[in-house]
Amino acid sequence: DSPSLQLGASPRGATALLRTSRAWAWLSGRDYVTPDDVKALARATLRHRISLRPEAELEGATSAGVLDGVLASVPVPR
Repeated sequence: DSPSLQLGASPRGATALLRTSRAWAWLSGRDYVTPDDVKALARATLRHRISLRPEAELEGATSAGVLDGVLASVPVPR
């Protein structure tokens, strides 16, 4: 959730993030996904799937920057 977003990622975007995270974990030799896997791939997977508010774009916000802020605000489960 961010005030800079007009539209967030769709369920298809969430599914794409899940699949890329699983693939990344598998390529790393693991059969489980870590929060770091999700955070590492969220920017590349979701940046073209979100829509910024026009006001945020005029202020210089980017979708990658907004995603970085959202990811930084989510606590990692323990």
